[in-house]
Amino acid sequence: MTSLPALLAQAQRSETGFATEIPSNWLQGRTAYGGLSTALALAAAKQIEPDLPPLRSAQVAFIGPLAGPVTVTATKLRRGRNAAFIQADIVSEAGLGLRTTFVFMAQLQSAIDHDVTSPAAHRPPPADAPLYTGPAEFFTGNFNFFDLKAPGATEWLRWGRLIDREGLDAEVELMAMGDALPPAAFKLFQKMTPLSSLTWIVNILQPRAVTRDGWWLLEARTDRARDGYSSQSMRMSNADGALVAEGMQGVAIFG
Repeated sequence: MTSLPALLAQAQRSETGFATEIPSNWLQGRTAYGGLSTALALAAAKQIEPDLPPLRSAQVAFIGPLAGPVTVTATKLRRGRNAAFIQADIVSEAGLGLRTTFVFMAQLQSAIDHDVTSPAAHRPPPADAPLYTGPAEFFTGNFNFFDLKAPGATEWLRWGRLIDREGLDAEVELMAMGDALPPAAFKLFQKMTPLSSLTWIVNILQPRAVTRDGWWLLEARTDRARDGYSSQSMRMSNADGALVAEGMQGVAIFG
């Protein structure tokens, strides 16, 4: 198995990004796991522009399949006094597979101080908890998971962490973890049905996206899945219960 830190360490760097290869243990079907692709794109974005402020937003389009050798290219779109916009693309032999726009923004003094988010009621699993991981040939084999009972019929609630995260940039780790749940619409199926993420928008609420012992509480929920399309909301909280990221994802349902 090739971990994310090893994948980044083996990458062949250039002025605009890097080239690497998506190993089979990071695939979900015929394409790379979306969190991995987004993490690679973010790593390239942070490589080409020095001293970036904290990551605040990511807009991700899953355009086509990504597997085997890939090239990750980042382009600075604009950098002002407070914010920087960087685009990152991943291309494989099949063509453009991923396009992202990352927004980095410094903290600003403001007269507004409004926060009605509630801390997560759940705490990370204890050391003796029965954790599980996925099969070695599937991307879930790179994670530890601990399931919680979700309050709704179309919701997931799960603790997750990367098994190997040594030396990873905290924001790259966050992106790698953020898409680790199955689509919420999966809970509606009576038989196995193919799904594919189309878009993913993530807003990061904390200036430092950090946690303890790698644990992130992942939540996903859909209120509508119809005509082959589902829109779901997503949340990530750290080990102390603080809400760190909110997101939305569009999912195609093939059946």
